[in-house]
Amino acid sequence: MVTAIHRQRFDAMGSSCELRLSAPNAAAAEALAARAIAEVRRIETKYSRYRPDSIVSRINAAAGQAPVACDSETMALIDYAAALFSASGGLFDITSGVLRRAWDFRQPRVPDADTLGPLLALVGWRHVQCDRQQVQLMQAGMELDFGGFGKEYAADRAAAVLIEAGVHHGYVNLGGDMRFIGPRPDGQPWQIGIQDPRNPQATVASIPISCGALTTSGDYERYFDLDGVRYCHILDPRTGMPVRYWRSVSVMAPMAVAAGSCSTIAMLKQQEGHTFLKTSDMGYLAIDEHGQTLYRNL
Repeated sequence: MVTAIHRQRFDAMGSSCELRLSAPNAAAAEALAARAIAEVRRIETKYSRYRPDSIVSRINAAAGQAPVACDSETMALIDYAAALFSASGGLFDITSGVLRRAWDFRQPRVPDADTLGPLLALVGWRHVQCDRQQVQLMQAGMELDFGGFGKEYAADRAAAVLIEAGVHHGYVNLGGDMRFIGPRPDGQPWQIGIQDPRNPQATVASIPISCGALTTSGDYERYFDLDGVRYCHILDPRTGMPVRYWRSVSVMAPMAVAAGSCSTIAMLKQQEGHTFLKTSDMGYLAIDEHGQTLYRNL
């Protein structure tokens, strides 16, 4: 059966998103896309910190009070967060989302120590207690935030839905977090441009990719410049201050959650990020604060 690539654009998780998938006709493509988008919406509804009925909001609301019962999917993500905390030497900490209260990247203002101090006291994975079926934040005011890998997880899940439905060619793109289902119908790889972190209209590389995932973390998504210094949304949980060493880190991996976690950890490790990337099994393209490009296996 002859197939063609169809495109479906939609908004989710605060981002512009896109599906490209092979299908025999537009009606079939629309039905397949609807299933994948429904899975993205399910994950957004379940884990968004902006929805009071989400499991994350319920855990946060019960901080310092009582444990909250969680299903197996949520506990698996909690376990993954614990593994990231360990792999990053404590830098990837999903309790650090509380620091966003101090930062508004729409305005060029750096919070003072009196603002950051009380929030830093609420950061600490050691204060998360969990067993097989429940999670508790031990200090009132603590928060969990799955934003560090939520879109990547949704991209993987949406791709899984399409693969299970028989799609062999295409990809899922959730705001730049990409999971590939297979090459173009003619067998050629997709050519994916890596954005220049200092010029939104330009790319620094074009990467051929047919399967796996490609994600990018950078200092150009949410930021402000003040007195010649760039302050981005990726915050060091030890200080509450933005990281500064890397302009962007792009990583290729079999799964989007792995690629995104690796790129974020490299950003958080700053000067030590390149050593971390080199010891991983993943391909990467990283641009440091001076504009130097470092890469492997792309």
